[in-house]
Amino acid sequence: MMFSAIASILTPVFVCVCIGFCWVRGGKSYDTELITSLVTYFGTPCLLFYSLSAVQLASDTLLSMVLAAIFANVAFIIIGALVLAVFSLPQRVYLQALSFPNVGNVGLPLCYLAFDEEGLALAVTFFAIYVVFQMTVGAAFVAGSFSPKALVKMPIIPATILAAFFLFTGTRVPEWLYNTTKLIGDLTIPLMLFTLGVSLSRLKIQRLKKPVFLSLLRLGMGFGVGVALVSLMNLSGPAAGVVILQCSMPAAVFCYLFAQVYDQRPEEVAGIVVVSTLLGFTALPALLWYIL
Repeated sequence: MMFSAIASILTPVFVCVCIGFCWVRGGKSYDTELITSLVTYFGTPCLLFYSLSAVQLASDTLLSMVLAAIFANVAFIIIGALVLAVFSLPQRVYLQALSFPNVGNVGLPLCYLAFDEEGLALAVTFFAIYVVFQMTVGAAFVAGSFSPKALVKMPIIPATILAAFFLFTGTRVPEWLYNTTKLIGDLTIPLMLFTLGVSLSRLKIQRLKKPVFLSLLRLGMGFGVGVALVSLMNLSGPAAGVVILQCSMPAAVFCYLFAQVYDQRPEEVAGIVVVSTLLGFTALPALLWYIL
């Protein structure tokens, strides 16, 4: 029974990632920039809005998810910075890969398949906090400077505010708005998984020793911090499962994109993204068995 449950969660994820991977390896074109823009500016805000605005979740549960995301991010930054300092590794190159797990491409579908609509709403809340962190603090750290315009350009923020209005006031979401955002939002998870497969097919590993070490650190640290937060915050049920899953995800693909844009050894960061993703996928059955 447990094996069947785990297989039903993992199979759709693996199939979608493989489609993206094999599509590009087969010589087909895939406009990653276009798909990423559609997901960022339309898909994700719509997914967040309809997931949060219509779900029946207590406000304290959502607040716990927000706090868990913040605490996890701070813990990852502190632990990652200390380890990098001990081994004399450059912080601007590697800290983002240790601090920002792939809570979108991999985390959202896993939480949805494991815990249905409630899991998706909780995971999207965690994801929204992380997106704000990564696109502001994360990008500024790698770039060496911060631009307030980054916040203005993030459509996920007004979508969150609007969803919070409907959620906390008890106002019924107009059917036309719910149906529209659901139709667009439902595109997000498959497109994220396809794009992950495409990205993995294009990234190259130049050296193995350092990526393996930092990938194991990312995954081990993530699981440890997730379990610790669940215990300290007395979380249970889907909320506990979502926090552990999201914290245990491999390094985000955006870490490679930032490294490439700001010339921070992108080949080495790509190695961490690829290796941590492969190791993370290998460990997923055990992780899901632990959570379920």
